[in-house]
Amino acid sequence: MTSGAPQAAAEQATPAGSTHPGHQLTGSPQLTDCLPRRPGSMLRLGWAVPVAAAAGWLLDAAFPTIGWWPLAWVSVIVILVCLVGRSIGGALLVGASYGAVFYLAHLQWVASFLGPLPWLALVSAQTALVAAGSIVITLLYRWSTQVLPGRRPQLLLVPVLVAGAWTLREIVMGSWPYGGFPWARLAVSQVDGPVAESVSWTGASGLSFLMVVVCAAVVQAVRAAAITIPAVLLPSTALIVLLVVPAFPTATAGGLRVGWAQGNGPTGYFDDRSPGDVLVAQTAASEPILGQTMDLLVWPEGGVDSDPLNRPTTAAALHDLVRRARAPLLVNAATARGGQSFNTSLLWTQAGASQLYDKVNPVPFGEYVPDRWLYERLVPDLVGLIKRDYIPGTRPPVVTVNGTVLGLAICFDVIYDDVIWDGARRGTQAYLFQTNNADFRGTDENMQQLAFARLRAIETGRSVVNISTVGTSQVISADGSVTDQAGVDQVAARVTNVPLRTGLTPAVVVGPALTQTLGWGTLLAFAVLGVAARRHRRAGTSGVGR
Repeated sequence: MTSGAPQAAAEQATPAGSTHPGHQLTGSPQLTDCLPRRPGSMLRLGWAVPVAAAAGWLLDAAFPTIGWWPLAWVSVIVILVCLVGRSIGGALLVGASYGAVFYLAHLQWVASFLGPLPWLALVSAQTALVAAGSIVITLLYRWSTQVLPGRRPQLLLVPVLVAGAWTLREIVMGSWPYGGFPWARLAVSQVDGPVAESVSWTGASGLSFLMVVVCAAVVQAVRAAAITIPAVLLPSTALIVLLVVPAFPTATAGGLRVGWAQGNGPTGYFDDRSPGDVLVAQTAASEPILGQTMDLLVWPEGGVDSDPLNRPTTAAALHDLVRRARAPLLVNAATARGGQSFNTSLLWTQAGASQLYDKVNPVPFGEYVPDRWLYERLVPDLVGLIKRDYIPGTRPPVVTVNGTVLGLAICFDVIYDDVIWDGARRGTQAYLFQTNNADFRGTDENMQQLAFARLRAIETGRSVVNISTVGTSQVISADGSVTDQAGVDQVAARVTNVPLRTGLTPAVVVGPALTQTLGWGTLLAFAVLGVAARRHRRAGTSGVGR
């Protein structure tokens, strides 16, 4: 548009009581008065990149072992400020800075297993996905400013769209590539915070979504530079709901006396050991509790270092242990059946392996090598260390002990919603998580995994028995609190009365539908907003010079 007469005519057409042609006839203020149609960034790129890096460190500090959970909220607010008004390239750079610093710090334990190359490869993959998600958030900010005029749509709808984009990114990272790696979901940082109980209603994805809604609403209020009812309505309502709503009440159903043993044996990938050493260590650790009354004895992942289904001497040792414990044993071992290898939990009774569960989500590049033909060419020495490829299991993640259904998860299974929800829907009354943290001694890995286990207890309203080979091991109540535990690198055994509970939480009932809605709903909103923004730009271009 040319200046001069047309501009003067526009000013003359402005209604009385208004000082800007963008005002409504009612004189109600618009967010576009505070934010131009093509708003600039809230931070210069030269500042945004290092500030985003600092925000990435803040997010890591919100997780164990530091565990300063309020920093997660600060981190989200800061990174959103850094993404407002960015170009696509700028958003990519800011998002990469944020993701790289966070994952370099958060996943340091990966390097302790196979060295820096796998660590950097995983960090690079996760950083790329964070950067891609950052572009989506930036475009939502840009397009929404163009096609959602007015204060209220900006203050109420934009935070929901941004939160949807954040949650969509978590969903994608939890499913792709190679099954995904949903390790560092925002909700998990809050297990010690006051909003953790809400996960029983929303699930982890729902809690992440609500957290970002609050943070994005704060950013929108700052952008509007005004404290108004619409500005505070959304964040205050969401925050009150998160703080006030208690955990969904499941019903008590008695208890189960569970014996558990942490053998502290040589269970690391590179530990110096002879065949049978792990079985000997676990058996020795169990000796002090064998005279006590128990309904079940639980050993950790990798508690047996030979296949009891194919080695008679191992099977005989388990038979003897079950006889002396006067209770079945939940044991885990690598098993071979039909020419395939599985990471298997076995309920061992006097009749042998009466029930089996094979790990549904074997860890890529840890328990199997996807596209082995490719990676053998790239890193043959590292790939050569993984001799066998575990096959994903298809059996339900439960065992039944004297009529009591118990849900199972093997190590990283705990981070996948479908395994936990499937167990709950099959009647699980308590969970048994078996893990082997020996390769990550002295790192944050075990405590990060514990945070997930505690969140699962709250989410499902169930007790969790979380047993590690070398520690730490815990018994967790339905409210996420630890009621019994053994420290790192200790030989320990306990018999704990584990409360049983029945009833499904809303997180389990609606969790799959909510996740699908947040994912596909955000994609649809992104597409619609993009088309509307394109039409808006075309309309603006066609009007130039008229």
